Amino acid sequence: MPDTFDDKDPRRAIERFYFAYRAFTAGPDRLLEARGLGRVHHRILYFIGRNPGISVGALIDALGVSKQALNAPLRELIERELIRAETSPEDRRVRQLSLSAHGQALEAQLTKIQTDLLGRAFADCGGEATDGWHAVMQRLAAS
Repeated sequence: MPDTFDDKDPRRAIERFYFAYRAFTAGPDRLLEARGLGRVHHRILYFIGRNPGISVGALIDALGVSKQALNAPLRELIERELIRAETSPEDRRVRQLSLSAHGQALEAQLTKIQTDLLGRAFADCGGEATDGWHAVMQRLAAS
């Protein structure tokens, strides 16, 4: 798509963000689709992989979703034996989540696609651009 907006036009940033996100999710989406899974499953796998033993409540907070929205995809991942749910030894009301060996393998595959893509972009653009990107992403996430 041709660059049709001035550099200072926020619509240009929106377009670039949209197309970058599409490229960022395309590879994992194909891998997930082949397994009958979607992006919500990917996000769940990713955050549990980064936080082994995370409680369901903490996962809900991290994802910014309701318990109802999380229930079906989480249950599916547990049924597929990609995630293990165990009762917390400190509080029997709390379920702690972790990835099974199969879940770890799938999450690693999905994450590698995205880290490779980011790594190439960061290498091509250099340290100053990478630092700027991180600053912008941090600021957007804090909004």
